[in-house]
Amino acid sequence: MGDVVQLSADPVGARPQPFRIVGSYEPTPDPQRLGSAWLEARLHLPDWIALSRDWADPASDDSVGAINVRLVDPGSAPAFAEELSARMPGLVVRPTTAPPGAADPFVVLERFHLAIALVTIFASSMFLLALMVMLVDERRETMAILRMIGLRRRRILLQVLAEGFGVAVAGAAFGVLLALLLEGGFNRFFQWHYDTALVFVRVTPRVAWRSVALAVPLGVLASFVSSWGLLRSRILTLARR
Repeated sequence: MGDVVQLSADPVGARPQPFRIVGSYEPTPDPQRLGSAWLEARLHLPDWIALSRDWADPASDDSVGAINVRLVDPGSAPAFAEELSARMPGLVVRPTTAPPGAADPFVVLERFHLAIALVTIFASSMFLLALMVMLVDERRETMAILRMIGLRRRRILLQVLAEGFGVAVAGAAFGVLLALLLEGGFNRFFQWHYDTALVFVRVTPRVAWRSVALAVPLGVLASFVSSWGLLRSRILTLARR
C-alpha cells in the first residue's frame, strides 16, 4: 500500500501517469481465466478517462465507444435492440449474453460431465451386479438349508433385498462422507495450484441426495437380479446333490 506505479494506455508505455496504490482486491473468479496470469487495476473514472484519452482527438474525453444497458425484463432485449436501431441509424445494438442454443463452452462442459456420469453409473452397476452374483453364489448352500427348514422363496428374497438395501445405504453414506472429507482438500490444492478463488468441488445436499437416490435402488436391484436365479432353482440343485 502507498506505492506509486506508472500506468499507460499505450502498448509501448508512452505518456505514463503516476498512480498511488490505496488498496488491493481479489478479482471475481472466472473459469475462463483459469491458468492465465491477469494483472488488473481499478481507477477512478476521471483518472481512467485521462489515461485512455486519444491525444489525436481533442473530443475523445467527451465521447464513449460503448454503453451497457440493463433491462428490467431480459426477454425484451430483441424488441429494445430493434427499436433503438431504428431510432439511431448506424448504432450497433447487440446483447452481452449468449442467445439460447448458442455454443456456450460451459453448456458443452456440462453435457460432457453428464455423459461421463452416465457411463460411470452403467459401468459401476455392471461391476456391482457381478460382485453380488459372486457373493450370492457363495451362499448357495445357506439358501438350500433355509429352503429345507421350510422358509419360502418370498421370505428368503425379502431377506436378500433387505441385506442389499442395508449394504447400498451404507455404501452411499460412506461415499457421501468421503466426498465431504475430500472436498476441502481438493479445493485447497487446486486453488493453490492455479492461484484462484474458484471452487472446484462442492458437495451440496442436492448432489448428496441424488447420489443416494441412485445408489440405493441400484444396490437393491443388483441383489434381486443376482438372487432370483438361485431362488428359482430346486433345493437339491442348490445343495449340489
